[in-house]
Amino acid sequence: MDDLTYTLRQLCQRNRDGSYTTQADRMRSLALVARQLREAGFRQMKASSLKGKHVQVLLDRWQGECLSSGTIKNRLSHLRWWAEKIGKSGILPADNTKLGVAERRYVTNISKARELGTGLDQVTDAHVRLSLQLQAAFGLRRKEAIKFQPSYADRGDHIALKGAWTKGGRERIVPITTAEQREVLQAAHRLAGAGSLIPAHKTFIQQQHVYDGQCKAAGLSHMHGLRHQYAQSRYEALTGWKAPALGGPCAENLAPPQRLLDTSARQTISRELGHERLQVTAVYLGR
Repeated sequence: MDDLTYTLRQLCQRNRDGSYTTQADRMRSLALVARQLREAGFRQMKASSLKGKHVQVLLDRWQGECLSSGTIKNRLSHLRWWAEKIGKSGILPADNTKLGVAERRYVTNISKARELGTGLDQVTDAHVRLSLQLQAAFGLRRKEAIKFQPSYADRGDHIALKGAWTKGGRERIVPITTAEQREVLQAAHRLAGAGSLIPAHKTFIQQQHVYDGQCKAAGLSHMHGLRHQYAQSRYEALTGWKAPALGGPCAENLAPPQRLLDTSARQTISRELGHERLQVTAVYLGR
């Protein structure tokens, strides 16, 4: 292990900011940064060596690889964390546009929804099958659906998600509004009992690998799209019309009473998906 990777790992271990997931993402990102700086010829660096020229080299590489603005912004946030911890926060401007990074685009009005369809029949692992069905029924993320513990989550008229399962450690609830949701929950109870949808002899990481392998073998890809499908179905149930991403009316064409209902529905869906910003619903619903 080179000096930069080693000292960055030490920096992360001394400063455990955020959830376990955030910490893991940060360490992976900084390990990638260390490798890319080494490839760029900076072979004698330590964590305390960060300078503006290093940031520029990384940024030039990322932009040359045509990475999305969202990916670049995430990596820059980790660089800012690094700079702050070594007392060099002035290396990076707070405004990403000053670095030539475009604002993230949320609105596409192109649906990214996915359905399980017949591909589910090709999934042979019972735990993975239930995780996928929970994703479709409740708009869960992959991690949430794998760690799902029905005996804890099922509260009768809603499910409660532990912070240990969710992105950013934010607990949330999702209502049970359909018979299909109740059927999926009952199946999860029968399979998991008092446990979770991780078999007793496996770790979360091991089951995640099983999930990924099963999806690939079944031809199921972009399963995050199940959250899009959930959001769009909920939007239609709450408003009475289809989301813009499915050809429904755009916000600018809604009458004032409809705009109020649109905003209310988006706020509800944002909470159910575990987001804090209303703007993010445009990714799932269009605008």
